[in-house]
Amino acid sequence: MSCSNCSSGGGTPRGCKNNGNCSSGGCNKLEVFDWLANVALPSGQSPYDIVEVRFKNSRKSFFRNAKGFSLHVGDVIVVETSPGYDIGVVSVVGELAKIQVKKKAPGFKPMEAKKIVRIATQEDIDKWSKARALEKEVMYKSRTLAVNLNLEMKISDVEYQGDLSKATFYYTAEGRVDFRQLIKDMADQFKIRVEMRQIGSRQEASRLGGIGSCGRELCCSTWLTDFRSVSTSAARYQQLSLNPQKLAGQCGKLKCCLNYELDMYLDEIKSFPKTDTKLRTEKGNAYHIKTDVFKRQMWYAYEGDNSGLVALSPERVREVAKLNADGKKPFELVEFKEVVEVKEPDYSNVVGQDSLNRFEHAFKAKKKKKKPVNKRPIENGASIATASTPTARPVSTPTAPTQEGAPVAKRKNKRPFKKKRPNSPENPSSNEQSA
Repeated sequence: MSCSNCSSGGGTPRGCKNNGNCSSGGCNKLEVFDWLANVALPSGQSPYDIVEVRFKNSRKSFFRNAKGFSLHVGDVIVVETSPGYDIGVVSVVGELAKIQVKKKAPGFKPMEAKKIVRIATQEDIDKWSKARALEKEVMYKSRTLAVNLNLEMKISDVEYQGDLSKATFYYTAEGRVDFRQLIKDMADQFKIRVEMRQIGSRQEASRLGGIGSCGRELCCSTWLTDFRSVSTSAARYQQLSLNPQKLAGQCGKLKCCLNYELDMYLDEIKSFPKTDTKLRTEKGNAYHIKTDVFKRQMWYAYEGDNSGLVALSPERVREVAKLNADGKKPFELVEFKEVVEVKEPDYSNVVGQDSLNRFEHAFKAKKKKKKPVNKRPIENGASIATASTPTARPVSTPTAPTQEGAPVAKRKNKRPFKKKRPNSPENPSSNEQSA
């Protein structure tokens, strides 16, 4: 890989058991995993000489390796363009490139493909980096020129060619735009060859990128290459509310993900009876409200009474419809309702891990108040324990032996001290304290 920001550590992947190199080419858009990297070719067969090259954002193209360079995924190469040359990154090589050509370009002619000039040098890469640094400033200036000409268009992206001789301006517009004067003004100011290319709103979102409502990066900017039309019928089949704020993506169109599960819904709906059939009962006629495809339930309500909905399985609905076809009416639909037994989990919620508000309680740690005891040393080696709290009683310290005629120190409290055992026979005066 060309970077070491992922879990593979920049070398052979750890989780795929070395079934091919990690050919994502770094953290790039529209990466392709080369699952044929370790597959050996038959004897006498030359490797496929067509290489897929990725340019800025999701633009890719195929080039011919006529000079037989040893190319790997992630290599920076110089390719032919008209006019000049461009710089890109190799995205797919070998037999997997043959599969990509058949899939994306069925009418591709290898002999007419443009060639790879050389592997990029440091000078080419520095020039390429300089071109990328100019794109943002040029885009803002080109927008100012378009506003001055009162053109109803939005320039969303600019892509410089690797040799700094040409720049492609991508824009979106609702109708046809006459930008002939704009091209002249940009060519005079930027001193480059200008090419204007109109794209749709979906292509604009794929080039700019972003985060979708699901919390992940947009599909069009990561792996989606073909943009199919999405209609509101896809939302109706999936029983979704037709709310444009929820169904529209960042491009302003319906989300592409509405087509992902549409085929499954269409296959499942075939096993359901028609929703426009009314069920006649003695209580009244019932009409269809909604369908739950996953639970296989159809919800019905009586005319004029939307308070109570009855959920029936497709088999029960067919049974009631058959009775109506025979001229019979059941008393009410509740008789055909199936009781579903809810299975209780086979574990017990001991610590409350299933509660959604388990983190809302404030847990206060109970602190036990301890009275620290400090020991104060005295001259003769003994120690007296005193409490550090202000309510502790003062304790008098023993005094040195007094001489005759000297006053005796009096203690402040009047409670008598208990006699202590003699510490040593050599110092009999320290055994007792005078009152």
